[in-house]
Amino acid sequence: MRQVLIVLIGLGAVLLVGCNQLERLTIVRPSAQARGYTRISPTYDVSGKKAGAKEDPAMLLAVATDLYQRGQLDGAEEMTRRALKSQPNSGDAQTLLGAIAETRGDTAAAGKAYKAAVDSAPNNGLYANNYGGWLCANGQPAQSLVWFDRALADPAYPTPAGAMANAGSCANRAGQPIQAEVKWRSALALEPQNLTALSGLAALTFARGSYLDARAFAERWLAVNPEDAAGLRLAASIEQKLGDNEAASRYLSRLQATPPGSPLVPRAQ
Repeated sequence: MRQVLIVLIGLGAVLLVGCNQLERLTIVRPSAQARGYTRISPTYDVSGKKAGAKEDPAMLLAVATDLYQRGQLDGAEEMTRRALKSQPNSGDAQTLLGAIAETRGDTAAAGKAYKAAVDSAPNNGLYANNYGGWLCANGQPAQSLVWFDRALADPAYPTPAGAMANAGSCANRAGQPIQAEVKWRSALALEPQNLTALSGLAALTFARGSYLDARAFAERWLAVNPEDAAGLRLAASIEQKLGDNEAASRYLSRLQATPPGSPLVPRAQ
C-alpha cells in the first residue's frame, strides 16, 4: 500500500506518495497551472457556480480539491470534470482526476489522466514528474527516467531534489544502480536531508558491502527521521556487519520502542 497525503496549496494540491520499502518515491501533484491564480478561502459554494455566470475552472478545482481532501471522491470527480468542461486543456484537472483514480485503486485511469496532463503542457515539470512516478510505480521504471529529466529541465520546477531522488529510485528499480547513485548524490547536493536519497544510498552502499559509507548515510537518515523503522533495522544490520554489536543493540532497542504505525518518512516536503 502506498501512503497518500493531500495538502492544499493555492488552488492545487501536493500529494506525497511514499513506498514502504527503503526506496521512497515522492510525487508532487497538482498545482502547476494554478501559478497565476489567487488563493481562495477554504470555505466554498460547492455548487461551483453563480446564477447567470460562466463557471470558473479555478473555483471548481478549488472545490474539487477540498472535496477530495474530505474523501468525497464522487463529488470531487464531478467538480473536476466540470472544470475540464470549462477548461478542456487543464492539466491540473487531469492531475486531480489521476489522484482520484489512484485513491480508488484504478491505476489504469490514473495513468491515462497523468499522461493527459503531460500532453496538455509538455514542458511542465510537475506533470512530467507525476507521469514518471506513475510509470515507475506501475512496472515501467526504465521508461520513467526520461520524464524525470523533463521535470528537471523545467526552470520553474519547485522541487528539483525530489525529481532527482525519484529518478534515482526508479533507476535502481530498473537495475541501474550506478545511475541511481549518481541521481541520489545529486539530490543530496541540492537537499542534504532528502530522505529518498539518504535511504536509497544507505541501502545501496550496504548491499555493496561499503559498510562505513552505509553507516554515514543511515546516521543522516535517522537524524532526519529518528523513528523510521526501516532506517533503524538497516542501521542495526550495518553495525552488526561492522562488529559493533552494542550499537546494533541500541538501534534494535529504539526499533522496539517505536510506536506502531509510525510513518516511514516525515509527511512534508
